[in-house]
Amino acid sequence: MTDVINSISNLLWGHILVYLLIAAGVFFTIRLRFIQFFQFGHMFKVMFGSRKCGEDDISSFQAFCTSLAARVGTGNMAGVAVALYLGGPGAIFWMWVIALIGMATSFAESTLAQAYKIKDEQGNFRGGPAYYMQYGLGKRWMGVLFSLCLILAFGLVFNAVQSNSIAAAFTVAFDIPNYIIGILLVVGSGIIIFGGLKTISRFAEMVVPFMAIMYLLVALYVCAMNVNLLPDVFVLIIKSAFGIEQAGAGAIGYGVTQAMIQGIKRGLFSNEAGMGSAANAAATATPYPAHPASQGYVQMLGVFIDTIVICTATAALILLSEQLVPESGLLGIELTQAALQQHVGDWGMYFVAIAIFFFAFTSIVANYSYAETNLIFLQHNSQYTLLLFRLCVLAMVMFGSIAELGLIWTLADISMGLMAIVNVVALFMLSGVVIWLSRDYNRQHKAGQIPTFDPSANKKLHETMPPGVWPIK
Repeated sequence: MTDVINSISNLLWGHILVYLLIAAGVFFTIRLRFIQFFQFGHMFKVMFGSRKCGEDDISSFQAFCTSLAARVGTGNMAGVAVALYLGGPGAIFWMWVIALIGMATSFAESTLAQAYKIKDEQGNFRGGPAYYMQYGLGKRWMGVLFSLCLILAFGLVFNAVQSNSIAAAFTVAFDIPNYIIGILLVVGSGIIIFGGLKTISRFAEMVVPFMAIMYLLVALYVCAMNVNLLPDVFVLIIKSAFGIEQAGAGAIGYGVTQAMIQGIKRGLFSNEAGMGSAANAAATATPYPAHPASQGYVQMLGVFIDTIVICTATAALILLSEQLVPESGLLGIELTQAALQQHVGDWGMYFVAIAIFFFAFTSIVANYSYAETNLIFLQHNSQYTLLLFRLCVLAMVMFGSIAELGLIWTLADISMGLMAIVNVVALFMLSGVVIWLSRDYNRQHKAGQIPTFDPSANKKLHETMPPGVWPIK
Protein backbone atom coordinates (compact mmCIF):
# COMPACT_ATOMS: atom_id res chain seq x y z
CA MET A 1 0.00 0.00 0.00
CA THR A 2 2.86 2.37 0.81
CA ASP A 3 4.44 1.69 -2.59
CA VAL A 4 1.15 2.42 -4.36
CA ILE A 5 0.67 5.68 -2.46
CA ASN A 6 4.24 6.78 -3.23
CA SER A 7 3.79 5.96 -6.93
CA ILE A 8 0.62 8.07 -7.15
CA SER A 9 2.33 10.97 -5.37
CA ASN A 10 5.33 10.78 -7.71
CA LEU A 11 3.05 10.75 -10.77
CA LEU A 12 1.12 13.80 -9.60
CA TRP A 13 4.10 15.86 -8.55
CA GLY A 14 6.71 14.62 -10.98
CA HIS A 15 4.70 14.82 -14.20
CA ILE A 16 1.51 16.88 -13.76
CA LEU A 17 1.28 19.46 -10.99
CA VAL A 18 4.69 21.09 -11.28
CA TYR A 19 3.87 22.17 -14.83
CA LEU A 20 0.18 22.89 -14.22
CA LEU A 21 0.75 25.18 -11.23
CA ILE A 22 3.57 27.09 -12.87
CA ALA A 23 1.49 27.46 -16.04
CA ALA A 24 -1.48 28.79 -14.04
CA GLY A 25 0.69 31.22 -12.08
CA VAL A 26 2.41 32.55 -15.20
CA PHE A 27 -0.89 32.76 -17.10
CA PHE A 28 -2.66 34.83 -14.42
CA THR A 29 0.45 36.92 -13.75
CA ILE A 30 0.51 37.98 -17.41
CA ARG A 31 -3.26 38.33 -17.90
CA LEU A 32 -3.63 40.33 -14.66
CA ARG A 33 -0.73 42.55 -15.78
CA PHE A 34 1.73 41.45 -13.07
CA ILE A 35 -0.73 42.45 -10.38
CA GLN A 36 1.33 41.02 -7.51
CA PHE A 37 4.22 43.35 -8.38
CA PHE A 38 2.60 46.54 -9.68
CA GLN A 39 -0.17 46.51 -7.05
CA PHE A 40 2.06 45.31 -4.20
CA GLY A 41 1.49 48.37 -2.02
CA HIS A 42 -2.25 48.30 -2.63
CA MET A 43 -2.47 44.84 -1.04
CA PHE A 44 -1.40 46.34 2.29
CA LYS A 45 -3.75 49.30 1.91
CA VAL A 46 -6.74 47.00 1.36
CA MET A 47 -5.73 44.73 4.24
CA PHE A 48 -5.35 47.64 6.70
CA GLY A 49 -8.89 48.78 5.87
CA SER A 50 -10.32 45.29 5.95
CA ARG A 51 -11.78 45.34 9.48
CA LYS A 52 -14.84 47.28 8.30
CA CYS A 53 -18.04 45.23 8.23
CA GLY A 54 -21.40 44.83 9.94
CA GLU A 55 -21.56 43.79 13.58
CA ASP A 56 -22.68 40.23 12.76
CA ASP A 57 -20.56 39.83 9.64
CA ILE A 58 -17.11 38.34 9.14
CA SER A 59 -14.68 41.06 8.08
CA SER A 60 -12.07 40.67 5.35
CA PHE A 61 -9.43 40.78 8.08
CA GLN A 62 -11.06 37.91 9.94
CA ALA A 63 -11.28 35.91 6.71
CA PHE A 64 -7.63 36.79 6.06
CA CYS A 65 -6.67 35.51 9.53
CA THR A 66 -8.70 32.33 9.00
CA SER A 67 -6.94 31.62 5.72
CA LEU A 68 -3.59 32.54 7.28
CA ALA A 69 -4.40 30.19 10.16
CA ALA A 70 -4.72 27.35 7.65
CA ARG A 71 -1.66 28.48 5.69
CA VAL A 72 0.68 29.22 8.59
CA GLY A 73 1.26 25.93 10.33
CA THR A 74 3.19 22.76 9.80
CA GLY A 75 4.20 23.78 6.28
CA ASN A 76 6.08 26.84 7.55
CA MET A 77 8.08 25.09 10.24
CA ALA A 78 8.11 21.34 9.53
CA GLY A 79 7.46 21.59 5.78
CA VAL A 80 10.41 23.91 5.18
CA ALA A 81 12.63 21.53 7.12
CA VAL A 82 11.39 18.59 5.02
CA ALA A 83 12.03 20.55 1.81
CA LEU A 84 15.57 21.38 2.91
CA TYR A 85 16.35 17.82 3.98
CA LEU A 86 14.98 16.18 0.82
CA GLY A 87 15.64 18.88 -1.76
CA GLY A 88 18.45 20.95 -0.33
CA PRO A 89 18.71 24.75 0.02
CA GLY A 90 17.67 25.15 -3.64
CA ALA A 91 14.15 24.04 -2.66
CA ILE A 92 13.68 27.38 -0.90
CA PHE A 93 14.21 29.25 -4.17
CA TRP A 94 11.45 27.24 -5.82
CA MET A 95 9.20 27.91 -2.82
CA TRP A 96 9.72 31.61 -3.52
CA VAL A 97 8.97 31.17 -7.22
CA ILE A 98 5.74 29.24 -6.66
CA ALA A 99 4.66 31.83 -4.08
CA LEU A 100 5.36 34.87 -6.27
CA ILE A 101 3.55 33.54 -9.31
CA GLY A 102 0.99 31.83 -7.08
CA MET A 103 -0.05 35.20 -5.68
CA ALA A 104 -1.80 35.87 -8.99
CA THR A 105 -3.50 32.47 -8.85
CA SER A 106 -4.63 33.19 -5.30
CA PHE A 107 -6.08 36.52 -6.44
CA ALA A 108 -8.06 34.69 -9.12
CA GLU A 109 -9.56 32.00 -6.89
CA SER A 110 -10.39 34.36 -4.01
CA THR A 111 -12.04 36.92 -6.32
CA LEU A 112 -14.17 34.19 -7.89
CA ALA A 113 -15.09 32.87 -4.45
CA GLN A 114 -16.45 36.30 -3.51
CA ALA A 115 -18.36 36.71 -6.77
CA TYR A 116 -20.10 33.33 -6.53
CA LYS A 117 -20.68 33.07 -2.78
CA ILE A 118 -24.04 32.20 -1.23
CA LYS A 119 -25.73 32.93 2.09
CA ASP A 120 -26.63 29.91 4.23
CA GLU A 121 -29.57 29.41 6.58
CA GLN A 122 -27.67 30.97 9.50
CA GLY A 123 -26.85 34.09 7.49
CA ASN A 124 -23.19 33.17 6.92
CA PHE A 125 -21.56 33.66 3.54
CA ARG A 126 -20.10 30.47 2.10
CA GLY A 127 -18.30 29.84 -1.14
CA GLY A 128 -15.16 28.60 -2.79
CA PRO A 129 -14.16 26.54 -5.82
CA ALA A 130 -17.08 24.12 -5.53
CA TYR A 131 -19.49 27.05 -5.71
CA TYR A 132 -17.88 28.83 -8.65
CA MET A 133 -17.69 25.50 -10.46
CA GLN A 134 -21.43 25.00 -10.00
CA TYR A 135 -22.60 28.56 -10.66
CA GLY A 136 -19.86 30.00 -12.87
CA LEU A 137 -19.30 26.92 -15.02
CA GLY A 138 -22.66 25.19 -14.54
CA LYS A 139 -20.79 21.99 -13.63
CA ARG A 140 -22.00 20.77 -10.27
CA TRP A 141 -20.27 17.43 -10.80
CA MET A 142 -16.96 19.26 -10.87
CA GLY A 143 -17.81 21.03 -7.63
CA VAL A 144 -18.76 17.71 -6.04
CA LEU A 145 -15.42 16.21 -7.07
CA PHE A 146 -13.52 19.18 -5.64
CA SER A 147 -15.53 19.07 -2.41
CA LEU A 148 -14.80 15.40 -1.88
CA CYS A 149 -11.07 16.02 -2.42
CA LEU A 150 -11.07 18.99 -0.05
CA ILE A 151 -12.99 17.15 2.66
CA LEU A 152 -10.49 14.30 2.45
CA ALA A 153 -7.48 16.65 2.39
CA PHE A 154 -8.40 19.40 4.84
CA GLY A 155 -11.00 17.75 6.98
CA LEU A 156 -9.01 14.57 7.55
CA VAL A 157 -5.46 14.16 6.21
CA PHE A 158 -4.08 17.68 6.77
CA ASN A 159 -5.35 17.73 10.33
CA ALA A 160 -3.41 14.52 10.96
CA VAL A 161 -0.29 16.27 9.59
CA GLN A 162 -0.79 19.23 11.94
CA SER A 163 -1.33 17.09 15.04
CA ASN A 164 1.65 14.92 14.08
CA SER A 165 3.97 17.94 14.12
CA ILE A 166 2.57 19.26 17.40
CA ALA A 167 2.99 15.87 19.08
CA ALA A 168 6.54 15.46 17.72
CA ALA A 169 7.57 18.94 18.90
CA PHE A 170 6.14 18.50 22.39
CA THR A 171 7.67 15.04 22.76
CA VAL A 172 11.12 16.46 21.95
CA ALA A 173 10.75 19.60 24.07
CA PHE A 174 8.79 18.39 27.09
CA ASP A 175 9.01 14.58 26.90
CA ILE A 176 5.21 14.29 26.88
CA PRO A 177 3.83 11.08 25.32
CA ASN A 178 2.22 11.52 21.89
CA TYR A 179 -1.13 10.14 22.95
CA ILE A 180 -1.44 12.70 25.77
CA ILE A 181 -0.86 15.53 23.28
CA GLY A 182 -3.42 13.91 20.97
CA ILE A 183 -6.09 13.86 23.68
CA LEU A 184 -5.47 17.51 24.57
CA LEU A 185 -5.66 18.52 20.91
CA VAL A 186 -8.93 16.66 20.45
CA VAL A 187 -10.48 18.44 23.44
CA GLY A 188 -9.23 21.91 22.42
CA SER A 189 -10.17 21.50 18.76
CA GLY A 190 -13.59 20.15 19.66
CA ILE A 191 -14.46 23.19 21.78
CA ILE A 192 -13.75 25.60 18.91
CA ILE A 193 -15.08 23.43 16.07
CA PHE A 194 -18.42 22.99 17.79
CA GLY A 195 -18.61 26.77 18.25
CA GLY A 196 -19.22 27.35 14.53
CA LEU A 197 -17.80 29.46 11.70
CA LYS A 198 -17.79 32.83 13.49
CA THR A 199 -16.07 31.35 16.55
CA ILE A 200 -13.32 30.00 14.30
CA SER A 201 -12.87 33.39 12.59
CA ARG A 202 -12.65 35.29 15.88
CA PHE A 203 -10.24 32.75 17.37
CA ALA A 204 -7.97 33.03 14.32
CA GLU A 205 -8.12 36.83 14.44
CA MET A 206 -6.80 36.80 18.02
CA VAL A 207 -4.13 34.10 17.81
CA VAL A 208 -2.59 34.15 14.34
CA PRO A 209 -1.20 37.74 14.15
CA PHE A 210 0.32 37.47 17.65
CA MET A 211 2.11 34.16 17.05
CA ALA A 212 3.31 35.15 13.57
CA ILE A 213 4.86 38.36 14.93
CA MET A 214 6.50 36.53 17.85
CA TYR A 215 8.00 33.89 15.56
CA LEU A 216 9.31 36.50 13.12
CA LEU A 217 10.88 38.52 15.94
CA VAL A 218 12.83 35.47 17.11
CA ALA A 219 13.91 34.72 13.52
CA LEU A 220 14.98 38.35 13.01
CA TYR A 221 17.02 38.18 16.22
CA VAL A 222 18.85 35.09 14.97
CA CYS A 223 19.46 36.72 11.58
CA ALA A 224 20.79 39.87 13.26
CA MET A 225 23.20 37.77 15.32
CA ASN A 226 24.44 36.10 12.12
CA VAL A 227 24.08 39.01 9.70
CA ASN A 228 27.55 38.44 8.24
CA LEU A 229 26.51 34.94 7.13
CA LEU A 230 23.20 35.90 5.50
CA PRO A 231 24.65 36.78 2.06
CA ASP A 232 26.28 33.35 1.90
CA VAL A 233 22.96 31.69 2.77
CA PHE A 234 21.10 33.44 -0.05
CA VAL A 235 23.90 32.70 -2.53
CA LEU A 236 23.78 29.03 -1.51
CA ILE A 237 20.00 28.93 -2.05
CA ILE A 238 20.21 30.41 -5.54
CA LYS A 239 23.22 28.36 -6.66
CA SER A 240 21.65 25.17 -5.36
CA ALA A 241 18.40 25.86 -7.19
CA PHE A 242 20.21 25.71 -10.52
CA GLY A 243 22.81 23.08 -9.70
CA ILE A 244 25.66 25.59 -9.91
CA GLU A 245 26.94 24.20 -6.66
CA GLN A 246 26.03 20.91 -5.01
CA ALA A 247 23.79 22.04 -2.19
CA GLY A 248 23.85 21.38 1.45
CA ALA A 249 25.78 21.47 4.61
CA GLY A 250 27.77 18.30 5.09
CA ALA A 251 28.12 17.91 1.29
CA ILE A 252 24.67 16.42 0.84
CA GLY A 253 24.10 15.97 -2.89
CA TYR A 254 20.80 17.18 -4.39
CA GLY A 255 19.57 17.36 -7.97
CA VAL A 256 17.94 20.39 -9.52
CA THR A 257 14.77 18.40 -10.25
CA GLN A 258 14.54 17.20 -6.65
CA ALA A 259 15.00 20.75 -5.36
CA MET A 260 12.28 22.01 -7.71
CA ILE A 261 9.79 19.27 -6.85
CA GLN A 262 10.32 19.56 -3.10
CA GLY A 263 10.16 23.35 -3.20
CA ILE A 264 6.93 23.41 -5.18
CA LYS A 265 5.31 20.62 -3.13
CA ARG A 266 6.15 22.16 0.22
CA GLY A 267 5.50 25.67 -1.09
CA LEU A 268 2.02 24.76 -2.22
CA PHE A 269 1.32 22.90 1.02
CA SER A 270 2.31 26.02 2.92
CA ASN A 271 0.76 28.87 0.91
CA GLU A 272 -2.07 26.88 -0.78
CA ALA A 273 -2.03 29.11 -3.88
CA GLY A 274 -4.04 27.42 -6.62
CA MET A 275 -5.23 24.67 -4.33
CA GLY A 276 -8.61 26.31 -3.82
CA SER A 277 -8.62 26.04 -0.04
CA ALA A 278 -8.11 29.67 1.00
CA ALA A 279 -10.89 30.67 -1.39
CA ASN A 280 -13.33 29.06 1.07
CA ALA A 281 -12.24 31.54 3.73
CA ALA A 282 -12.25 34.43 1.25
CA ALA A 283 -15.92 33.80 0.47
CA THR A 284 -17.00 34.19 4.11
CA ALA A 285 -16.06 37.88 4.26
CA THR A 286 -18.14 40.99 3.84
CA PRO A 287 -15.36 42.83 2.00
CA TYR A 288 -14.32 46.45 2.07
CA PRO A 289 -14.19 47.90 -0.54
CA ALA A 290 -17.43 46.14 -1.49
CA HIS A 291 -16.04 44.41 -4.55
CA PRO A 292 -15.00 40.76 -5.06
CA ALA A 293 -11.50 41.80 -6.16
CA SER A 294 -10.75 43.44 -2.79
CA GLN A 295 -10.72 40.04 -1.13
CA GLY A 296 -8.46 38.86 -3.94
CA TYR A 297 -5.92 41.49 -2.88
CA VAL A 298 -6.17 40.52 0.78
CA GLN A 299 -5.67 36.82 0.10
CA MET A 300 -2.81 37.54 -2.30
CA LEU A 301 -1.02 39.20 0.61
CA GLY A 302 -1.55 36.04 2.65
CA VAL A 303 0.54 34.03 0.18
CA PHE A 304 3.34 36.58 0.42
CA ILE A 305 3.39 36.60 4.22
CA ASP A 306 3.19 32.83 4.46
CA THR A 307 6.00 31.87 2.10
CA ILE A 308 8.20 34.86 1.33
CA VAL A 309 8.23 36.01 4.96
CA ILE A 310 7.57 33.14 7.38
CA CYS A 311 8.97 30.19 5.37
CA THR A 312 12.10 32.21 4.59
CA ALA A 313 12.51 32.91 8.31
CA THR A 314 12.44 29.17 9.06
CA ALA A 315 14.88 28.43 6.22
CA ALA A 316 17.29 31.05 7.59
CA LEU A 317 17.13 29.53 11.07
CA ILE A 318 18.06 26.10 9.69
CA LEU A 319 20.68 27.16 7.14
CA LEU A 320 22.44 29.41 9.64
CA SER A 321 22.79 26.43 11.95
CA GLU A 322 24.84 23.26 11.57
CA GLN A 323 21.92 20.84 11.80
CA LEU A 324 21.26 20.09 8.10
CA VAL A 325 23.55 17.06 7.93
CA PRO A 326 22.77 13.37 7.26
CA GLU A 327 24.23 12.24 10.56
CA SER A 328 21.68 14.22 12.56
CA GLY A 329 18.78 12.08 11.37
CA LEU A 330 16.55 15.09 11.96
CA LEU A 331 13.53 15.53 9.68
CA GLY A 332 10.55 17.84 10.02
CA ILE A 333 9.85 19.88 13.11
CA GLU A 334 12.72 18.27 15.06
CA LEU A 335 15.18 19.85 12.60
CA THR A 336 13.70 23.32 13.15
CA GLN A 337 13.83 22.81 16.92
CA ALA A 338 17.46 21.71 16.85
CA ALA A 339 18.41 24.68 14.68
CA LEU A 340 16.85 27.27 16.96
CA GLN A 341 18.24 25.50 20.02
CA GLN A 342 21.73 25.88 18.58
CA HIS A 343 21.18 29.61 18.05
CA VAL A 344 19.58 30.65 21.34
CA GLY A 345 19.94 27.73 23.74
CA ASP A 346 17.44 25.27 25.16
CA TRP A 347 14.58 27.77 25.29
CA GLY A 348 14.57 27.74 21.47
CA MET A 349 13.44 24.12 21.48
CA TYR A 350 10.56 25.00 23.79
CA PHE A 351 9.67 28.10 21.79
CA VAL A 352 9.34 26.11 18.56
CA ALA A 353 7.12 23.58 20.32
CA ILE A 354 4.82 26.35 21.57
CA ALA A 355 4.85 28.16 18.21
CA ILE A 356 4.01 25.03 16.23
CA PHE A 357 1.25 24.30 18.72
CA PHE A 358 -0.50 27.59 18.05
CA PHE A 359 0.22 27.61 14.31
CA ALA A 360 -0.87 24.01 13.77
CA PHE A 361 -3.78 24.20 16.20
CA THR A 362 -5.26 27.20 14.39
CA SER A 363 -4.69 25.31 11.13
CA ILE A 364 -6.76 22.40 12.44
CA VAL A 365 -9.79 24.58 13.20
CA ALA A 366 -9.44 26.59 9.97
CA ASN A 367 -9.10 23.39 7.95
CA TYR A 368 -12.29 22.15 9.53
CA SER A 369 -14.15 25.32 8.49
CA TYR A 370 -13.13 24.69 4.87
CA ALA A 371 -14.35 21.11 5.03
CA GLU A 372 -17.65 22.12 6.62
CA THR A 373 -18.35 24.61 3.83
CA ASN A 374 -17.86 21.87 1.26
CA LEU A 375 -19.93 19.39 3.24
CA ILE A 376 -22.76 21.91 3.11
CA PHE A 377 -22.19 22.28 -0.64
CA LEU A 378 -22.82 18.53 -0.92
CA GLN A 379 -26.10 19.20 0.93
CA HIS A 380 -25.08 17.12 3.90
CA ASN A 381 -25.69 19.78 6.50
CA SER A 382 -28.02 17.99 8.89
CA GLN A 383 -27.05 18.17 12.55
CA TYR A 384 -26.43 14.41 12.56
CA THR A 385 -24.10 14.55 9.54
CA LEU A 386 -22.16 17.52 10.92
CA LEU A 387 -21.81 15.80 14.29
CA LEU A 388 -20.52 12.61 12.65
CA PHE A 389 -18.08 14.56 10.49
CA ARG A 390 -16.77 16.56 13.43
CA LEU A 391 -16.11 13.31 15.30
CA CYS A 392 -14.23 11.95 12.26
CA VAL A 393 -12.10 15.11 12.14
CA LEU A 394 -11.23 14.77 15.82
CA ALA A 395 -10.44 11.08 15.31
CA MET A 396 -7.93 12.04 12.58
CA VAL A 397 -6.37 14.60 14.92
CA MET A 398 -5.83 11.79 17.42
CA PHE A 399 -4.55 9.41 14.74
CA GLY A 400 -2.06 11.95 13.43
CA SER A 401 -0.54 12.52 16.85
CA ILE A 402 0.57 8.87 17.10
CA ALA A 403 1.10 7.90 13.41
CA GLU A 404 4.27 7.66 11.32
CA LEU A 405 5.32 10.91 9.61
CA GLY A 406 6.26 9.80 6.09
CA LEU A 407 2.97 8.12 5.17
CA ILE A 408 0.92 11.09 6.41
CA TRP A 409 2.93 13.59 4.34
CA THR A 410 2.51 11.44 1.23
CA LEU A 411 -1.26 11.17 1.73
CA ALA A 412 -1.36 14.95 2.17
CA ASP A 413 0.56 15.43 -1.08
CA ILE A 414 -1.88 13.23 -3.03
CA SER A 415 -5.08 14.78 -1.70
CA MET A 416 -3.64 18.29 -2.12
CA GLY A 417 -2.60 17.47 -5.68
CA LEU A 418 -6.04 16.22 -6.71
CA MET A 419 -7.65 19.38 -5.33
CA ALA A 420 -5.22 21.59 -7.18
CA ILE A 421 -5.79 19.87 -10.54
CA VAL A 422 -9.58 20.27 -10.39
CA ASN A 423 -9.34 23.87 -9.16
CA VAL A 424 -6.74 25.05 -11.69
CA VAL A 425 -8.79 23.66 -14.58
CA ALA A 426 -11.79 25.66 -13.32
CA LEU A 427 -9.66 28.80 -12.94
CA PHE A 428 -8.54 28.59 -16.56
CA MET A 429 -12.16 28.18 -17.67
CA LEU A 430 -13.28 31.21 -15.62
CA SER A 431 -10.25 33.37 -16.36
CA GLY A 432 -12.36 35.83 -18.36
CA VAL A 433 -14.47 36.59 -15.28
CA VAL A 434 -11.37 37.09 -13.14
CA ILE A 435 -9.84 39.53 -15.63
CA TRP A 436 -13.08 41.51 -15.97
CA LEU A 437 -13.48 41.81 -12.17
CA SER A 438 -9.86 42.87 -11.76
CA ARG A 439 -10.11 45.55 -14.43
CA ASP A 440 -13.46 46.78 -13.10
CA TYR A 441 -11.94 47.24 -9.65
CA ASN A 442 -8.73 48.87 -10.90
CA ARG A 443 -10.62 51.21 -13.23
CA GLN A 444 -12.58 52.62 -10.28
CA HIS A 445 -9.51 52.72 -8.04
CA LYS A 446 -7.47 54.66 -10.61
CA ALA A 447 -10.35 57.14 -10.96
CA GLY A 448 -10.04 57.92 -7.23
CA GLN A 449 -13.25 56.09 -6.32
CA ILE A 450 -13.84 53.47 -3.64
CA PRO A 451 -14.53 50.44 -5.86
CA THR A 452 -17.98 48.91 -5.72
CA PHE A 453 -19.41 45.95 -7.57
CA ASP A 454 -22.48 46.18 -9.80
CA PRO A 455 -23.33 42.68 -11.15
CA SER A 456 -25.51 44.12 -13.89
CA ALA A 457 -22.43 45.67 -15.52
CA ASN A 458 -21.50 42.21 -16.81
CA LYS A 459 -24.53 40.39 -18.19
CA LYS A 460 -22.93 36.93 -18.37
CA LEU A 461 -21.57 37.19 -14.84
CA HIS A 462 -24.88 38.48 -13.50
CA GLU A 463 -26.81 35.61 -15.05
CA THR A 464 -24.64 32.95 -13.43
CA MET A 465 -24.22 34.44 -9.94
CA PRO A 466 -26.32 33.19 -6.99
CA PRO A 467 -29.16 35.68 -6.52
CA GLY A 468 -29.53 38.08 -3.59
CA VAL A 469 -25.91 38.26 -2.46
CA TRP A 470 -24.55 41.18 -4.50
CA PRO A 471 -27.27 43.85 -4.92
CA ILE A 472 -27.79 45.50 -8.30
CA LYS A 473 -27.28 49.25 -8.24
